[in-house]
Amino acid sequence: MKRFLILALSCGLLLQGSASAQSLALDKPAEKSLKKVKTNDIKAHIKYLADDRLQGRKPGTEGYQMAVDYVVEHYQKAGIEPGGENGTYLQLVRLRQSFPGKEASMTIADSTGSELQLTYGKDFSIYPHAEEPEVRVEAPLVFAGYGISAPDLGYDDYAGIDVTGKIVVVMRGAPASFPSTVSAYSRDMMTVLKIAAEKGAVGVIVATDNPKAGVANLARGTYSVMDPNGKVAVSRNYVSDKIRVLGNINAATFEQLLKGTGIEMAKLGEQLKQGKPASAPLNRTLRTSYTSNYKDFESHNVIGKITGSDPQLQNEYVVHSAHLDHVGIGRAVNGDSIYNGAHDNASGVASVLEIGKIYSRLKEKPKRSVLFVMVTAEEMGLLGSAYFARYPTVPAEQIVANINTDMPTIIAPLLSVVGLGANHSTLENEVATAANHLGMTVEDDPEPEQMRFIRSDQYSFVMQGIPALHIKYGNKTKDGQNNLNKQVEQWRKVHYHLPQDEITSTFDFNAGKRYVQLNFLISYQVANAAQRPSWKQGDFFGTRFGR
Repeated sequence: MKRFLILALSCGLLLQGSASAQSLALDKPAEKSLKKVKTNDIKAHIKYLADDRLQGRKPGTEGYQMAVDYVVEHYQKAGIEPGGENGTYLQLVRLRQSFPGKEASMTIADSTGSELQLTYGKDFSIYPHAEEPEVRVEAPLVFAGYGISAPDLGYDDYAGIDVTGKIVVVMRGAPASFPSTVSAYSRDMMTVLKIAAEKGAVGVIVATDNPKAGVANLARGTYSVMDPNGKVAVSRNYVSDKIRVLGNINAATFEQLLKGTGIEMAKLGEQLKQGKPASAPLNRTLRTSYTSNYKDFESHNVIGKITGSDPQLQNEYVVHSAHLDHVGIGRAVNGDSIYNGAHDNASGVASVLEIGKIYSRLKEKPKRSVLFVMVTAEEMGLLGSAYFARYPTVPAEQIVANINTDMPTIIAPLLSVVGLGANHSTLENEVATAANHLGMTVEDDPEPEQMRFIRSDQYSFVMQGIPALHIKYGNKTKDGQNNLNKQVEQWRKVHYHLPQDEITSTFDFNAGKRYVQLNFLISYQVANAAQRPSWKQGDFFGTRFGR
């Protein structure tokens, strides 16, 4: 308790009691700057970024470049320093779109020599390889449940099976006993592929037990971000050259593979959900060949900086992030084909721009430096943030925390919030204190099934061992029904990832103002604290990724 009190006094803040007591008094300059946040400024940012002229801000297009130029202009107006490469506000991000070629085959042979020729697009599909134009693989098949190896949680699909040089067949999911964020991490395809590669597998086939489900349609391709040497740095569907094939099979094919194993497909899903692995050799070999085509293009992350005031701590960085991109032009809905992304994520970019202005107005800057990172290609698989987190423009070990802003969904008064990911680190203290200062409450995630923890850019920082969070709305409502998630659910059906996500859709700009103030208060505490944030002792993510 004493350590936090001394810390608060030393940086012009007053924390009463323990770190979780949630009492905060800002010094007058910070409070004054905080109150200058204007709803009209937030609205103006969103209006410009979601205008039809920007054509949905898809990376690699003129519309995205207009968004880049807008952010740079506003960094300059606010006196925010360049934080990118070579003294600029920009970080070059090289992207690759991989397409499946016309030739793809998959054959399954059993021990008797009998072969089952699968039909492409019906029985199976194959993800394009991110680096090799032509791939041929032949290997034995092994069923590996969910493809999870977490002995520390009492669950391991790989226990008792040898998958070296083999192709693992998995289902998507996680045991019901897993906490929501751990479940989201475990079923993420990057995790499944990484574990398979570590276990020695050469391929992963994702199976479904739903007879009504089809296989993935990959005609639009998949995306990767490339490193400076032209190799894949990060991809949601490719982790290393050890995994030669990633594909899907339908339920009928899956049932054929399970014959003779003693595993009943009708009971398998419930068995795995109960945390009972059912892994086994399938006594069959898969032979496949496929081709891939590529389109490479460039985009940019946009990075501004406020330099800290402490001679030592100014070399450490708190990162505010938001994705600048959206999905561009697509299928017309009600006569409109421009996916403007006003909420997703022009509102998040507007928030970070206004947070930057709060800092810029402070004569006395916080002790640590603050980066404002607008990332590209979030909609392509968190690729811009993954690139920055892996190749930051400051020393990686000096980034102490990430506070991400993605689609705040400011459609109603902001009375309570959820700090996605904050519960894994000491950042939950700053969240609680900031929320209390603004008269908000902090809640658990009302929609854990949405798996938001791994679906936005904070996850890229987590995977590099950096404590990170993402503030979302809570359920509290003025009428006491406390069911804002139901309102958001209805809003999502009409607007989310549709051309109807425009500035003319529902907005509560005062909620946007409170959102900006809350996120600033979180980072301001971190930027002034004597100690950098840390993972909780024994935390799942801290154990796997922590430095």
